[in-house]
Amino acid sequence: MKFIKNFFERTEPLVQKGGKFSWLYSVHEGFFTFLYVSKDTSKSGTHIHDYIDLKRTMAMVVFALVPAILFGMYNTGYQHFKAIGELASTGFMEIFFYGLLKVVPVIAVSYIVGLGIEFVFAQKRGHGIHEGFLVSGMLIPLVMPIETPLWMVGLATAFAVILGKEVFGGTGMNIWNPALIARAFLFFAYPAQMSGESVWVSLKEGDKLVDGFSGATPMAQAAAGNISDINVADAFFGLIPGSIGETSTLAILLGAVLLIVTGIGSWKIMVSTIAGGAFMGLILNVLAGSAGLSPEVATYFSLPFWQHLILGGFMFGAIFMATDPVSAAQTEKGKWIYGFLIGILAIIIRVLNPAFPEGMMLAILLMNTFAPLIDHYVVAGNIKRRLKRATVKKQTA
Repeated sequence: MKFIKNFFERTEPLVQKGGKFSWLYSVHEGFFTFLYVSKDTSKSGTHIHDYIDLKRTMAMVVFALVPAILFGMYNTGYQHFKAIGELASTGFMEIFFYGLLKVVPVIAVSYIVGLGIEFVFAQKRGHGIHEGFLVSGMLIPLVMPIETPLWMVGLATAFAVILGKEVFGGTGMNIWNPALIARAFLFFAYPAQMSGESVWVSLKEGDKLVDGFSGATPMAQAAAGNISDINVADAFFGLIPGSIGETSTLAILLGAVLLIVTGIGSWKIMVSTIAGGAFMGLILNVLAGSAGLSPEVATYFSLPFWQHLILGGFMFGAIFMATDPVSAAQTEKGKWIYGFLIGILAIIIRVLNPAFPEGMMLAILLMNTFAPLIDHYVVAGNIKRRLKRATVKKQTA
């Protein structure tokens, strides 16, 4: 690998200001710092320096996503062969490679479009490539139905990068989670392609569904009052229709362990989000027998609170979306409040609003908006308490 480093160091003068290929500076710097820790240091101020820079941090999040990615590929093939009645006669590798060939193009489009835009903005502004899209480029495909057309993935990615991040100044300045901005854009702009039973199962032209097969997600079944049809084991392991990376609670929890052990993901936000969802689910269970509820709503109210945590995108959102270090709350107490409110709102939206059977996306985006306000009041409260203690201490001195 030394020859690669030597290549970058030899060509560095060519891309510096005034060099023959100065217009490639951002591309050159981006690839070099992705492979190697930058040798640059801060010119002023007090900083702590180590080898864990932002690119290494973002790469660790991508590693944490690997279990969800791999299982998403397998589940794509699993749902396909199950739909056409050939699951029993199809081997593991054939199932996996079918999903691989369906998922990889979605990931490729996300990275090509997103990084292309990042390169253009970086070059125009004369700075290095922002590292944030290393994660966003993977999250965007994972929250999409498998049958989302590739042009829609590209359009949503462009919308998220330009209007969700770059207009605010790039990575570290965005208000909302870019991946959720991409999904929200498609959800409201192309609702037919983001809902219904056909978008979750990949079928080739001419494939015939087996009799009685339904591609409805467990969330759609629950919203229709069919909670008895939900297979809890399949929902936990992920063998259900759903967005590419959101179905397997087990795979998501494996990623959570890595984020917590490395200190990259906030366990406080994860725990408080899950606690908020469980709390709201318990309240709905208590209210399930209330008068005036339609049969479907009453049945949905009675869904065991813990099942809410393994259905839809709740766990994926709690682990990988709510913990976004840019758009989440920053104060320690604020993280508990922020996560708890996300959990509560997600369950309220998914159960009480039939137009949005999956509430995690809107809950996180809403709390992204209020995260600075939460931090403001937490900090203001801390200052008030410290002033009060200082006043009391001065009076007793």
